This record gives sequence, C-alpha cells and structure tokens, in this order.
Amino acid sequence: MAGLIAVTDLTKTYQMGDVQVNALQGVNLTIDEGEMVAIMGPSGSGKSTLMNIIGCLDQPSGGSYTLDNVDVGSLNDNQLAAIRNQKIGFVFQQYMLLQRTSALRNVELPMLYSGSASGRRERARGALAAVGMGDRLDHKPNELSGGQQQRVAIARALVNEPRIIMADEPTGALDSRTGAEIMGIFQRLNREQGITVILVTHDSEVARHANRVIALRDGAIASDERVMNPTVIGAPPVLEPELVAA
Repeated sequence: MAGLIAVTDLTKTYQMGDVQVNALQGVNLTIDEGEMVAIMGPSGSGKSTLMNIIGCLDQPSGGSYTLDNVDVGSLNDNQLAAIRNQKIGFVFQQYMLLQRTSALRNVELPMLYSGSASGRRERARGALAAVGMGDRLDHKPNELSGGQQQRVAIARALVNEPRIIMADEPTGALDSRTGAEIMGIFQRLNREQGITVILVTHDSEVARHANRVIALRDGAIASDERVMNPTVIGAPPVLEPELVAA
C-alpha cells in the first residue's frame, strides 16, 4: 500500500474497567502527499483515535501504520517525538497557546523543542506573516481575537515546515465568517505549498472545504469519497477590522 500515510488493518482497543472498547476496527486507509482530507464522524466514531495514531500521539493495538515509508510501529518514544516535531504540525480547536507569551514566542516553541537555533526569529516572523499576523508579533493571546489566535496556532504548526498539518475541529470555537477564513488558510497551504492537510471534524460544511471526505462510524470507514466541487475560499487572510484599528 503506497502513499505518504498508509494504515492497514488498524485496530485500537481501550480497557474501560471490565469493558473493552473497540475504538478502531480494521481500518485500511491511504493518504497521498498533497491531499486535503476531512475525517468525519459523530462522537465515538473513532475519528479522534485515528487522528492520534496518524499524528504519532498514540499507538494502535493491531495492524500497521507507515508514514513516509517508515514503519511507525517500530519506533521508540524519542523517534516518535522527532517525527511529530519535524513532519507533522498540529492545530487544535482551543488553540493551545501559552497565555503569557507573545505570538512570536509561541510560534518559536517548536523550534526550541527541536533544538533549532538558526534563523529562529526570522522563521517565526515569516510563518506569522504567511497567516496575516505579521503586525501582531508582540501581542499575547488575550490581546487577540479567537480567529487571530487560531492564525498564530497555524503559524506555530507551519514553522518547522512539516509535510502534514493535522487540524482537530479547527473552526469549532469560531463564528462562521472567521471559520471560513481559517479554512481558506488551510486551502492555500495545501494548494500553494503542497502541504498534506488532514481535518478532523463533525461538521459537514467544514468537510466540504476538503477534496476528499472519509466518514467513520463505530470504528470503521463507512465511506471514502472525493468532493467534486469543494467550497473554495479565495480571499487572502485578513485581520478582524476592529482589531486592525486597535
């Protein structure tokens, strides 16, 4: 099975007291480099479990997972951490920013963890500029709107130049207009930089921004379909007007 990401007969079982919960049940899936994919499903469908495994945050109970031709199951904790830092950028619903730290310093964090010192400040500035936050470098999260905080989180995910961005409900805490702007950023990163984008969502409107939608139900793939006419957001990133003037 080829592809940047390939999972074969993937299972994940959790022991909840005396009860076994089969979160994933024999999932087979390939994602090619440069795809923009949405993984959908209701609560309990297994979509977050699958994301955690693909993101090297968790290990499967059975089956195999190959990332960029590397058998992830054979890696130790340090090697998994290196893959997360170098190849995967994460974006979460609640932003996960350090509240007492500037936007610039938040974006520098992945480089600090990887030990990268060369051009760190310039790379962080460039990542923030790429998401329309070049004039908010010194602002702390509590001085930014939700949409601006999510832009900072995307810049942080970008700064180590990952092959893959994984976004878990990235618009869940945003209004529809701001959410559309955030989806436009993911589309441009996919289209212009060739970054593989994997969205995890329960929202069918968000999923329609992707080129492919994989639906999970009860730990198995219920459908895997190409989106013939995805919603395309073409406008460049813009800051919220009331904060531009602040």
